[in-house]
Amino acid sequence: MRLWSTLGVAGLAVALAVVGCGPKKPAGPTREAVTALLQQEASSLKADGEKLDPVLRVRATWTVEGLDIVERPNDADRPWSGKIRFKIRSETKDTDGKLQVDEFEKQFDYLYTTSVNRWIFQMPEGQR
Repeated sequence: MRLWSTLGVAGLAVALAVVGCGPKKPAGPTREAVTALLQQEASSLKADGEKLDPVLRVRATWTVEGLDIVERPNDADRPWSGKIRFKIRSETKDTDGKLQVDEFEKQFDYLYTTSVNRWIFQMPEGQR
């Protein structure tokens, strides 16, 4: 009887070890993968931002100043946060032909969400 209980405990230990060493859940996307996706998002924002109606006599140039990506280790569904920083130069011609130039910076905050496998735009804190 004692032999059977010892064998049972040993069998249970082996079964638990096999289950513990089984296939692991994917760790999520790599930094390189999410960086490439955020660069695509930045390119899309740049293209949209530079599309202006010529009748308005405004020309905008969006320059990507940087991408900031931070790992969020305790959030399995949103493992990465990202920020796209732009420097925008706007040139406007007045009715008398004088050129007005304005420059400013703008940033867009994102969270990478694994349930949809993409970056999701986050509203700034003051606008929620």
